[in-house]
Amino acid sequence: MGVSIVVPFGYNSPRDMERITSGKPRPEDTVLDTSLRPRRLDDFIGQDKVKDNLRIAIAAAKGRGDALDHILLYGPPGLGKTTLANIIAIEMGVNIRTTSGPAIERSGDLAAILTNLQRDDVLFIDEVHRLSRVVEEVLYPAMEDFAINIVIGKGPGARSIRLSLPRFTIIGATTRFAMLSPPLRDRFGAVYRLDFYDEPAIERVLERSARIFGVKADEGGLGEITHRARGTPRVANRLLKRVRDYAQVMADGEITEDVARDALGMLDIDPIGLDELDHRVLQTIIEKFDGGPVGLDTIAASISEEADTIMDVCEPYLLQLGYLERTPRGRVATRFAYEHLGIPYGKRPPQTSLF
Repeated sequence: MGVSIVVPFGYNSPRDMERITSGKPRPEDTVLDTSLRPRRLDDFIGQDKVKDNLRIAIAAAKGRGDALDHILLYGPPGLGKTTLANIIAIEMGVNIRTTSGPAIERSGDLAAILTNLQRDDVLFIDEVHRLSRVVEEVLYPAMEDFAINIVIGKGPGARSIRLSLPRFTIIGATTRFAMLSPPLRDRFGAVYRLDFYDEPAIERVLERSARIFGVKADEGGLGEITHRARGTPRVANRLLKRVRDYAQVMADGEITEDVARDALGMLDIDPIGLDELDHRVLQTIIEKFDGGPVGLDTIAASISEEADTIMDVCEPYLLQLGYLERTPRGRVATRFAYEHLGIPYGKRPPQTSLF
């Protein structure tokens, strides 16, 4: 069994890459994820319902001596979709090949990947919603009939050859479930949603990571990081590294509650995990558009940010907190957002600088 990286993951915008509270992977996360990533379902913290369903599916497939059904994992970034895909392959005792939707530009690219798979192998496709329609057309028969049609030649002499494939499993991951085309979505036999973690689960993640890093941290220090981790393990581990650096230089290497609070304050992360961009989004809705409703593109243009970053990174957590509402007419800031920013609810605040 082994792991094969076919092509790198998709592109993140420079602005999003700068945000420490973003759940999307950053370059330094490659080493971080490798060192902290659990290798068994029993070691994977959180997502208990998903794990229970996967245990049954894996045990049943191994009992039949068959490949798993195709699996779709969706939810906000940083919750463990890639980790679960690797764990599934390990639990099944098979190889995994990893690629991403944007990297498969032509149908021939996909055909080359599929024809190199061995029986029962796992093909993990990150950002599967970004597959082109031409590539999807090749994927349909591969997922359903384990065969692909290849056209040889051009013009009147062109002919189609059908190639049989060994049985394999595709695991797709996406943050945009609604953007998957219905034909592709329907070909996944199992669909699982990953939700934000509660604070006890994030604290267990941090305790495990601290042990691996060899960091001395008390309950109060880990608690401060937990409150600001946005329910996302990747963000929690990233914050732990930054607080570890601060503690090493400023506090003899021990992460206490005061040390963590000072370190996270320097990173401009407030007590519930909102950063500067989250504040700018909420302040723009409240101050410039009287609390909404206002369209996503209008918000993005007002703060010179990409709409995708707001939708993928800011909105899920703000919706989870109840600070933001999506309506048919646009986004609306709730009473909780006003209270958090210290603005009287229902009254248009004076125009102030966002910085």
